[in-house]
Amino acid sequence: MSWLTTLWTLIFEFFKTGLFAVGGGLATVPFLAEIGEKTGWYGAELLSTILAVSESTPGPMGINMATYVGYSQLGILGGIVTTLAEVAPSIIVITIIAKMLTKFDQNPYVQAVFSGIKPAVVGFIAAACISLFTSAFFIHGMVSVDLINIKALGLFAVVFTVTRFVKEKHPIQVIVICAIAGVILSM
Repeated sequence: MSWLTTLWTLIFEFFKTGLFAVGGGLATVPFLAEIGEKTGWYGAELLSTILAVSESTPGPMGINMATYVGYSQLGILGGIVTTLAEVAPSIIVITIIAKMLTKFDQNPYVQAVFSGIKPAVVGFIAAACISLFTSAFFIHGMVSVDLINIKALGLFAVVFTVTRFVKEKHPIQVIVICAIAGVILSM
């Protein structure tokens, strides 16, 4: 694939992702999975790494993931282009909605549209969570008792217990400790 074709593919795919990934960063995961499958740029395992890096770095997760993918394909230019392509639909749509919503915020049709979008967003996020769950806890993402990643499952159990029962914790501390544990466990 030539760099120009790659550039246009990045722009198109991430504009589309920014336009239809309603519900925040996790809603972009199904789109990113599809992009990885279509283009061959990354697989499910790298996608989970991209998600982890994007979640643990400052800024919106979906934009961080777009920037990471763009940078991995075309360097700084790719990172900039995918970031702009990802946010452009939001800027366009929010500008239009802001103008219209003041006129139509009590309209029953507008309320009905939002009532229909909410379950779809939950479905997308649930699908992304299931995909990430299998990717994180099963070796090669294949669901089988023989392929359970015991280290990841153990780390999850510890973090889950700590976050449920220890009141004086900060998310940054948990992320840093898990990152260190991940490095140690992967050695």
